[in-house]
Amino acid sequence: MSTSRLTRREIREKALQALFQLKTNEELTPEEAIKQALLSDSEEWNSEEDIEIQEYPYLVTLVHGVLDNQAAIDEAIQPYLKNWTVGRLAKADALIMQIAAYEMLLGDTEQVPQRVALNEAIEISKLYCDEQSSKFINGVLSNLIPKTENP
Repeated sequence: MSTSRLTRREIREKALQALFQLKTNEELTPEEAIKQALLSDSEEWNSEEDIEIQEYPYLVTLVHGVLDNQAAIDEAIQPYLKNWTVGRLAKADALIMQIAAYEMLLGDTEQVPQRVALNEAIEISKLYCDEQSSKFINGVLSNLIPKTENP
């Protein structure tokens, strides 16, 4: 499977899956989690050894970006959680917000505008979370867009 066969949304979903695995299995390395996420629904590979993660630079960037900047990301999100903490959120909700916040605050916003990262998070949350979570994620992440850009 080449990177051209994974859309940016699919890459974000794989990042979510890899980060979720890392949250639930602390013995995994990020690279192992990425390989497992890629292997999870692929018919092309038989094992993790067949996967070259360097063929997925954006996936690696997202996973390591969230892991390496988790404290700063959580600090940016926390003021908008209203009576919640990141640690109390459902894992999928928190990870979707962390991935989007990484893209919005620390990523290349010329390549991925903040509104695109926000919309992608909402769409992915519709697949992995309930409707209330999608609305909550939208409300929290909307606050990360500078007010000059917010209509």
